[in-house]
Amino acid sequence: MSEFSPVKSADRTLEVLEHLAAKGSSSLVEMSRTLDIPKSSLHSILRTLEHRGWAESDPTRSTYQLGINALLIGASYVDQDLIVTRTSESLDSLAAATGETIHLGRLEGTDVVYLAKRESRHPLRMFSAIGRRLPAHATGLGKALLAELDDERVLARLVDPLPAITERTITTKAELVARLATVRASGYAIDDEEACIGMRCFAVSLPFANPPKDAISCSVPFARLDEDREREIISLLLETKVQLARQFSGRRF
Repeated sequence: MSEFSPVKSADRTLEVLEHLAAKGSSSLVEMSRTLDIPKSSLHSILRTLEHRGWAESDPTRSTYQLGINALLIGASYVDQDLIVTRTSESLDSLAAATGETIHLGRLEGTDVVYLAKRESRHPLRMFSAIGRRLPAHATGLGKALLAELDDERVLARLVDPLPAITERTITTKAELVARLATVRASGYAIDDEEACIGMRCFAVSLPFANPPKDAISCSVPFARLDEDREREIISLLLETKVQLARQFSGRRF
């Protein structure tokens, strides 16, 4: 099989979009330096993206950001995703039963991306947004999914040291491997203030692929947690996983 060779102009255009998505507002000079694209070529790419609604600029065209079409395409992805559709009622039920923030996330490389969310009914809640990307090792969702891989694949996928989000984030592969063994034994994962101080997250993988690539979670402030509450939330997540497995047995998405 011949080695893949991307179309240079298309590859550069996608690099620009990914940069704007990650960095937000960015200048022509900054993008040219970061992406190693000549200013003249970059200017043409940005003008084209702006013309098609994929990028917007300030009045002086000194800085650029994503345009409205990026939102429309992102929303279309979520609307058309079968996992989002098939888990919608389950997410609603979990949110109603717990009153807490519920997420559906997908493993993408070394990160987890939020695909769906149900808000907590309480004012004190976790801040998050659909489309947000977080390092998998720092989240309950990510650990639930990494635990579905063998240690060799996990070690090959991640860098060492692992990036820290809070002072409690796991930062070594050895510690992560030990934590994943606990996840495999218990059937669920915990994020203990590793992605957000003051929050604990419980997560389970979903059996829609082999290995699973999607997971659901419940995030709760410590102020509303005790041992009985933790057991209740974990039980609800595990029950939901079993129900979804029965409902969509044999299907792959």
